[in-house]
Amino acid sequence: MTSAGFNVTSSLTLVGFSSLSGHSSLLFFVFLLLYLFVLFSDSLVIYIICSQRALHRPMFAFVASVLLNSLTASTLTYPKLLSDLLLSGAGLVQVSRTLCLCQSFCVSSLGGASFMLLSAMAFDRYLSICHPMHYAVLVTPAKVVLMLLLCWMLPPILVGVSTLLASRLPLCRAQLNRVYCDIYSLVSLSCGGAAAQLSGLYGLLITAVIIFLPAAFVLFSYTRILFICLRRSRSFSSKALQTCLPHLLVFFNYSISVSLDLLLRRLQSNRESDSTLITSILMMLVPTVLNPVVYGLKLKEVFTHVKRLLRCRRGS
Repeated sequence: MTSAGFNVTSSLTLVGFSSLSGHSSLLFFVFLLLYLFVLFSDSLVIYIICSQRALHRPMFAFVASVLLNSLTASTLTYPKLLSDLLLSGAGLVQVSRTLCLCQSFCVSSLGGASFMLLSAMAFDRYLSICHPMHYAVLVTPAKVVLMLLLCWMLPPILVGVSTLLASRLPLCRAQLNRVYCDIYSLVSLSCGGAAAQLSGLYGLLITAVIIFLPAAFVLFSYTRILFICLRRSRSFSSKALQTCLPHLLVFFNYSISVSLDLLLRRLQSNRESDSTLITSILMMLVPTVLNPVVYGLKLKEVFTHVKRLLRCRRGS
């Protein structure tokens, strides 16, 4: 059905699978193993943090929240990816525009929530290391809950408006060179005009609010921590940096993935590219797989309980 030459079809085609069609069976088992690993490792670390009273501290509440966010994102993307791999015999996957918009909303909301949670964690570490005498007063359980609610509620509200704007755009193309949907790619399929420009500008605004500003705050917080550590004793600095290292690894993990994806999409706008496709896949895989590994191995308190739990299971 067309109107004024615009394509208002209700279905879209994910052509990214055309590059993977020759290896779909192998990739299906690889992604299935990765998904099972993410489910097990995220759930294990979250269970340990929730079950051990010694870990009921603000820092570990934020760690569990980041992993829960990652687990939710994995559950919303991996099963769809696995089913598409099974059905992509010709390398093309049909998806309704409504489902594509829903997936775009979920991916963008959870991505923004991840950066906001990492900024909240950086704020917690900053107060703990730079203002230890006031930490208990400044970071109370009630304030931790409020920060978590802000991190989880603000991105969906902002992204919801962007999704609504994208849903009203007439489309001139119906092929996405990706394996999952996102709002930027949907807007790039539109026919242009004032509505598309408004949607694009609003997208830049919310990207700045839920990604760039939290990322800048994270860098500011850890820079201040580094300056404090340089003035203190070696033992204090070593302990502080050891605590911050896992958070920094996860932050750079997210930041590099998102930056590469945004950069390649800007440079190769409206053109199909294997590099853009590969980056979109890595952006989904790398953070979800590495996050539980980093927190499970690098946080000494968590790693101790992981070893103890696995040893008990092996002994029984």
